[in-house]
Amino acid sequence: MQDLSELTKIITEISSEEEMNKFFEEIFTTKEKYDLALRWRLMKDLYNSVPQREIAHNLGISLCKITRGSKILKQEESICRNIISQLQN
Repeated sequence: MQDLSELTKIITEISSEEEMNKFFEEIFTTKEKYDLALRWRLMKDLYNSVPQREIAHNLGISLCKITRGSKILKQEESICRNIISQLQN
């Protein structure tokens, strides 16, 4: 999808946190930003070995979403796993 590719390129060219926050405010709704942050929280909890049922209870999300995140983190080439690892070191 060309629009997604274009958007990815734009995001990689934003160089400051302030500018990225403004971009997010302009392009995403409050709900979309919440969902994105929730997905990131889920990934960090999984990385930190929080049990899936506890994550589901704490975040109010389905086990299906959690299982998807778990599968992503198990992949050797997972960028999410690498980023979380770097953040925690």
